[in-house]
Amino acid sequence: MEWKDLMFWTKKDNPAQARIAEEAGSYISTDAVITYAQGFEKLESVNRGTNMIVSACCSLDYDVKDKTNSQSIASGVKQKALLNLLNFRPNPYQSAQEFRTQIFTDFILEGNIFLYWDGAFLYHLPAIKMIVVPDPKTFVAGYKYNGVQDFKPSEIIHIKDLSSSSVFRGSSRLESAVRSINTLYKMQSFQDSFFENGAVAGIVIETDNTLSQVAKDRTVANWRQNYSVTNGGRKPILLDSGMKMHSIGDTNFKEMDFDTSINTHNIKVYTALGVPPILLEGGNNANISPNLRLFYLETIMPIARKLTSALERFFGYDVEVVTASVSALQPDIKDIASYLAQMVNGGILTPDEARIEIRYPPKGGENDNIRVPANIAGSAANPGQGGAPPKPKPPAEPKP
Repeated sequence: MEWKDLMFWTKKDNPAQARIAEEAGSYISTDAVITYAQGFEKLESVNRGTNMIVSACCSLDYDVKDKTNSQSIASGVKQKALLNLLNFRPNPYQSAQEFRTQIFTDFILEGNIFLYWDGAFLYHLPAIKMIVVPDPKTFVAGYKYNGVQDFKPSEIIHIKDLSSSSVFRGSSRLESAVRSINTLYKMQSFQDSFFENGAVAGIVIETDNTLSQVAKDRTVANWRQNYSVTNGGRKPILLDSGMKMHSIGDTNFKEMDFDTSINTHNIKVYTALGVPPILLEGGNNANISPNLRLFYLETIMPIARKLTSALERFFGYDVEVVTASVSALQPDIKDIASYLAQMVNGGILTPDEARIEIRYPPKGGENDNIRVPANIAGSAANPGQGGAPPKPKPPAEPKP
């Protein structure tokens, strides 16, 4: 194949893109329902699970190495400047922690992150108001904020989570738990009504006379006004026309199995988010440590890799998550250190190659040379001199 044919092949566009854009529609907006944001504000399990993921993601810093893609979208950005943007000062108005909190909260509740690059700084755009405009040839033609402000594809960094219905936007992780969220809302509402309105009867008032509905309502209202439920009173029942009531159930939350049901739905929410429930329920150290490691490996690190992958494509630098400060991943770091030490001492890698592997700068000099294993028989510097020591020469015979 000639070079010009190879260039033509590498520039060929997706032949199905026009159909994909047509099926997606002209504008693709959020599919996150208001339930997710309300759940974050009002349901303990949604708030706590989201907080755990966002806080863990925000605690990770990023390392920036040499440029790997000369065809990056944002050209001219210095390595040190990108390092500063990601770890210290993303823009003049926010700290790195505040900036990360906003983008990762969007990722969990809405399934997308949208970052605006103005040529010098990064700004967060609320994902729920961002609209993706498909292109029949180049995948994305542009973006709109709230249907008013237009952005070019070269100005936006888009990170999206999994979606079963769209290739242009991600879906919220709470989508699969929406039934549990709605059930928790209803149970919470019932609990409030139970206490505020006195849902369980506490006293029966009997009369042989037949009362009108107005008289019944006034009697019950007067009783509840004088003996408020909030002050320990119970809702009265008024029986007229000689009716008798022989038993009253003393219903409570334990009998209605509310605690077990609420706990079951909370676990479903944690599972949808990717948080091991044992981390919130407590347990012994033997249970917590492996589950915390699982939480980082299966939930936090994949989210961080989605971000670094988008940053590498946009800026063209090698971006990696710094895990040295994550205590849950320390055993893995120990294994890597042991492995690299064996590779260096075995004469397979140079010390500088091992340093680069764990993202430390090379030192040069002797560290750039392969180490000859010291356990080789003979001289470590020249293995060809191995073997048994030479036998002493016999003494020379005296001349006659």
